[in-house]
This record gives sequence, structure tokens and C-alpha cells, in this order.
Amino acid sequence: MKIIKRSGEEVSFDGGKIIAAIKKANLTVTEDKRLSDEDIIRIEKDVEAKCNNLTRAANVEEIQDFVENALMDAGNNDVARKYITYRYQHALMRKANTTDDKIMSLIECNNEEVKQENSNKNPTVNSVQRDYMAGEVSRDITRRFLLPPEVVKAHEEGIIHFHDSDYFAQHMHNCCLVNLDDMLQNGTVISETLIEPPKSFSTACNIATQAIAQIASSQYGGQSITLSHLVPFVDVSRQKFRKQVRMELEQAGIDATDEKIDEIAEMRVRKEIKDGVQEIQYQVITLMTTNGQAPFITVFMYLDEVPEGQLRDDLAAVIEEMLKQRIQGVKNEKGVYITPAFPKLIYVLDEDNVTPGSKYWNLTQLAAKCTAKRMVPDYISAKKMREYKNGDVYPCMGCRSFLTPDTEGLGQDGSHKYYGRFNQGVVTLNLVDVACSSGQDEDKFWELMEERTELCYEALMCRHKRLIGTPSDVAPILWQFGALARLKKGETIDKLLFNNYSTISLGYAGLYECTKFMKGVSHTDEDGKEFALKVMQFLNDKCAKWKAETNIAF
Repeated sequence: MKIIKRSGEEVSFDGGKIIAAIKKANLTVTEDKRLSDEDIIRIEKDVEAKCNNLTRAANVEEIQDFVENALMDAGNNDVARKYITYRYQHALMRKANTTDDKIMSLIECNNEEVKQENSNKNPTVNSVQRDYMAGEVSRDITRRFLLPPEVVKAHEEGIIHFHDSDYFAQHMHNCCLVNLDDMLQNGTVISETLIEPPKSFSTACNIATQAIAQIASSQYGGQSITLSHLVPFVDVSRQKFRKQVRMELEQAGIDATDEKIDEIAEMRVRKEIKDGVQEIQYQVITLMTTNGQAPFITVFMYLDEVPEGQLRDDLAAVIEEMLKQRIQGVKNEKGVYITPAFPKLIYVLDEDNVTPGSKYWNLTQLAAKCTAKRMVPDYISAKKMREYKNGDVYPCMGCRSFLTPDTEGLGQDGSHKYYGRFNQGVVTLNLVDVACSSGQDEDKFWELMEERTELCYEALMCRHKRLIGTPSDVAPILWQFGALARLKKGETIDKLLFNNYSTISLGYAGLYECTKFMKGVSHTDEDGKEFALKVMQFLNDKCAKWKAETNIAF
């Protein structure tokens, strides 16, 4: 049986340590109140049995809780009190070096918590270790003096979850919708190098992947791009190929019609689309960002995002190639085709592709085949999204959450704006603990909901205030060169944190379990649905209240 030490290292269970700790506590009480050796061994066996019954490795804190409970169940409160005091004193002593221990366990590749934390990171690789080491320092700083004690306590007790504390010390947000259109059409700067508007589709794809890696290194969450921002460069390549073909045929003394020239040029366009899509797929999964993993990137595929005609047909061709290459997969080190983790794909269903006989029905059939084999794309119903999102259809972010609809007309011409917007961060409320703490008393439940959502608000405002005053210079590609904005050097990002430009998220966990505990049925049953909707409405009302008070898009 394995246990996890405080440093994160996984080791074999050693019951002798439990016996030794109890004996130390035992010696500090008067002889008439001491446990016998048989009692101590029986308690150790009881704790060992509890650990065995878990479906995972127990951690040291859980084991010590088991020991305390077993001592009190045995009726020996004096020894239990001494054991608790001993445990508390040693906890104070450890506070000075816990971070050091965790960092050393990372370097020596024996931190089991890290190994299990993120399947997209290999903790034995040096670059990943550097990110984790920085994360441990950030967590320590965050816990000790960046967050209020009540927020830290609530997080450690599992009442709320303060996401991504390993990045909180820096002035970073989590996820975004990349304004690739601005970067490609107006040029950008990557690593202090000017990147001018591309002269071909393949170059646009190359710039996009380089930008994706830079953006991933400047934030800690997912990002989404849309193929509609790349597709105008298909025609740029088409016009270039037409000129090339005409020149080549003339030099060869061949008299060709415009139709023949277009036919040959179109063959080259198709090959360029194939090469460009392949470049995106392979570069995304082989690039490594500063946090030691491939960029968490989502690609949005929505035909009606561009006007009808050649541009939409070109977009259809790019989507078709994206789906075909994902169906094929990529080769692993043994040469076997496998499913790549990224990019994630989102395919939008609308009137021109949702029914048999519609113009782009073949793409939907291809998407379904791709999903059956590779588990992507995900799907969005344009019809339902327009209904829910103020008439707009736009991608979710990499983390699968949606920005609030643009009701302000944030675009330069007053149009609705989504690309270039972002999320400031997340704090999640544990609904299961609210339910359990209420003891099925509904009045108590709503009192706790009020209290704990206000605690979430306090934690979320810590996230917001951490970003206030952030200069655009901390991530030039985001704030100065088009990915999210075109701010001046030295200008703060403050104006982007208000007026619905960016969002900040109240998360929730365990709605089913919460409803099951309070009502005895699932949240999808009629008896549970009413209660579950009341919970969701409560959370929505809180966000609306906070937004009205602060002008921050909760």
C-alpha cells in the first residue's frame, strides 16, 4: 500500500511510524491514562484498514486524521489531545521548509501529486520542472501574503477552489479569444521581430502557430482561434499561383486559356491548403511553451463567419482539410497513427450544413466521422447559440467557457466584438460542501450559499486587483501587438478589465451531488430540477449584482 508524503513523494505505508507517534503521545500522560501496547497496535491496524479501503493513495494529513479519530473512539481523549498538540507543533515547524521539500521532490522526479496533476505535462523534463518549481514558489507567496487568510483557509478546506495559484504571483490572466485577424492583416511583433502581413496561406499558418506559442507562454489557460481569420490568405495564394502559372506557360511557349491556368492554379491552392493545415497541426503539438507543454489551443470552424461566395468556399476547403488530417491523426515515435491532444476543434451547425442536401452537408458528415474516430470536433448549434447569446455565434475559449455577449458594441465600428477579449480568472464554489454543511436544512443551505458566494467574490476581486495596473509591457504580443489589444508601451491594461471587455468567472462544482443530498434525487429529475435551477439562478443573480456594483463582467 502506498501513501503520499507532504512533499508529494509516494512511499510505502509504514505502520511502525503510527505506533511510534502514538507511543510518544502516550508517554506524556499519567500512567493510569496510558494505552496498552495492544491498544496501540489495534489503533494502527484500524488506521491501516481505513487507508486500504480508499480507492487511492492516502496522504499524511488524512492518516493523521484517522489516528486522531481512532484515539477518540478508543475513549482515550488525553492521549488524543497530546497527539493533536504534537501534530500542531510539527506543522508549525514544517511551514518553514514545505516549499523547499516540494521543489526538491520535483527535481528528483518523485513528486506523485505532480505526476498525476496534468497529463499534458511530463514532470521529468527539465522545462516542465522549471515551470513547476516556479509554481511552487508562486503558491507559497500567494498563500503567505497575496491572499487574505480567510480565502486561503477556505481553499485549503475545499470550501472554494482558487484556481491556478501557481501563476497568481505574476500579472497573468487565464484564457482568451485571439484576434488573429488583426495580427495577420495589420502585422504583429514576435520576440521583438516585426512580422508583416503574410503573402500566402502557408505563411499565414506559420505566423499563426508562432503567435499561438507566444500567447500560450504569456497566459496560463486555453486560447481559441478561428479559421475564418486565416482563410482570406487562400485567395492571396490563388492570385500568386495564377501569375506564376501564366508566366511558366508563357516561358515554355504554351498557349493556355484562362480556364486552364485557373485549373492548374487551383491544384496548387489545394496543395497549399493541405500543407498549411498540416503545419498548424504538427507545429501546435511539437512546439513547447515556457510552461513545458503544447499550447492549449482550440480551432473554431464556422462557415457563416465569412460571406457567401469564394471566401466561404475557401473556408469550406480549409475545414475539410482540417477534418481529414485529424481523422488520419499523427504518428507517434513508433510510427503508429494516434489522436493528438491539440488543437481541439469546434464545428458549428447552421442552415447550410445541418440537413442532408444542404450545400455543405458533406462537411458535417466528415465531422461526424472525425468525432467517431478522434473524439473531436465538439459541436455548436448556431440556432440555439443565437437564441442564448444575443444573436451572436462565437467560439468558447480553450477552457470551454464562453465570454458574456457583447451588448455594448465593443468593436471599432460599434459592431459586436469577441476576438481580442479574455477572462481574468476563476474561483469555484464547492456546492457539495454547502449541502453537506447545511445538514439538509434548506434555510441553512441558502444562508451558507450567501456566505460562501461572498467569499468567492472576495477571492475573485483579489484576482481582478492583481491585474489592475498591469503594464502592457509584461506581454507585448497580447497587449501591444494585436492578439488582444494595441496598447501603447507603458500603458496599463486597466480599461480592458471593465465594461464587459473581459470577464471574470464564478465556477461551481457538484450540482448533481448537491441536489441528490438535499432532495434525494438527481438534478435532472422533476423533483430535483426546480431546486437545481434555484441554485443556478442564485449564482446568476450574484454575478449580476456584482457586475452592477463594479462594472466588471462577472
